[in-house]
Amino acid sequence: MVKLLIVDDDLPTSDFLNRYLGERDYEIFIANDGESALSIVKEKQPNIVLLDIKMPGQSGMKILQQIKEIDKNAKVIMMTAVKDEAMIELAKEYGASDYITKPFSLEHLEKDIMPKILKQLI
Repeated sequence: MVKLLIVDDDLPTSDFLNRYLGERDYEIFIANDGESALSIVKEKQPNIVLLDIKMPGQSGMKILQQIKEIDKNAKVIMMTAVKDEAMIELAKEYGASDYITKPFSLEHLEKDIMPKILKQLI
C-alpha cells in the first residue's frame, strides 16, 4: 500500500483530502505543521507527500528541503493557492515532483497528478 502524507495547516483541506484519498487504497498520514510532517517522514517513510507551500512558522519550501534530506526518494507534490512560476521552479529545483494549484479538482489530482507520481515509484 502506498503511504501518503498530507501536510496542510488548513484543517478542512487536510480532512477532505484524507477522506477522499483514504477511499482509494492509500495509507494516509496527516500533519498540520512542519515539525509534525518531518516527524512522520522519519517514522513512517511516506512514498508521496502533498505539501502546502504557505505554512505558518516554517515554509513549505523549507519543509520540502528537509524532507528531501531525510528521504531523497519521497515524491513531493506542492500545493499552492497562488500560481507563482518562480516559486514552482524553485520547488522543482529543491526536489518537488509536481505541484497543484488550490483550489484544485480532485479529479485532476486523481487522474493526472497521482498516476504520474505513482509511475515514478515503480
